[in-house]
Amino acid sequence: MIRKKAARLPPLGMVRAFEAVARMGSMRKAGQDIGLSHTVVSRHMKNLEAWLGVKLVLAGPRGISLTRDGHHFQGAVTQAFGLISGAADNLRATSRRGTLRIWCMPGLATRWLTPRLSQIESLLPGVEIVLRASDKAPDLARSEADVMIGFGNMEDLPVGAVPLVQPRMFPVASPAWISSNPTVRSPADLSRVPLIHEESRQQWLDWFAAVGHDPKNQLSGPRLWNANLGLDAALTDQGVALATPLNAGADIAAGRLVELFATNISLGGYYLLALPNRWSETNLSAFRTWIKASMMPSRPDA
Repeated sequence: MIRKKAARLPPLGMVRAFEAVARMGSMRKAGQDIGLSHTVVSRHMKNLEAWLGVKLVLAGPRGISLTRDGHHFQGAVTQAFGLISGAADNLRATSRRGTLRIWCMPGLATRWLTPRLSQIESLLPGVEIVLRASDKAPDLARSEADVMIGFGNMEDLPVGAVPLVQPRMFPVASPAWISSNPTVRSPADLSRVPLIHEESRQQWLDWFAAVGHDPKNQLSGPRLWNANLGLDAALTDQGVALATPLNAGADIAAGRLVELFATNISLGGYYLLALPNRWSETNLSAFRTWIKASMMPSRPDA
């Protein structure tokens, strides 16, 4: 049996560096793109040119430009990398069919999504659901997660985000706290007592502005980083937190928390984020349809 001799390829690390330089137009930007220092990228480029015996790039005052040989090589490299990327995506899609990894804001993950895991499992039989409560964005390109449920200003969402719902946001406190603070009867009264804040006091300031009250005093109270901790504090009679029907609905229905005042204010909303080319996948498409329908009752106009 005659064995075919393997094609002699240039070292792929050098080729990867060249592809990044050709695409980014800069050694430094190419290094940032592929996680190498610009000196290593430059060395790869010199070694690749020596290996090929031709000049691929020229350095000028406006950055890197490709020679005619560089343009020719870039076309072949781009096509080859595209084929490899496509084949890898197909294989990864096959391996992902049995798992759906969700990153979600802590309050929503704990108080709304976790009690509905059985619904997702029924929707996607045989699929393992992996849920992580986090207010940080995953690196979707490196497959840290399949989808993220985030919260933010609906006018400034991440590129490609799918808006879900802008729920009402309102103050809540425990019945015991309300009983011990009978003089708090209006937003103006509320602004003078210690409040439960998240990472900063800005959300409460925005809420007071929306309700039409300008606190003359500096707001006080502990900062507890996220809504989940804030609701836990409110449940243990520590003060008043801002909540939505999604993260506090069950506690309000059970009488553990009480909504203060009758307001109809929205401060941001929830959204979904995934790689755009993955929305057609069965798991993600089904989850997207399910969560949009499930969150619909929390809309202010629903």
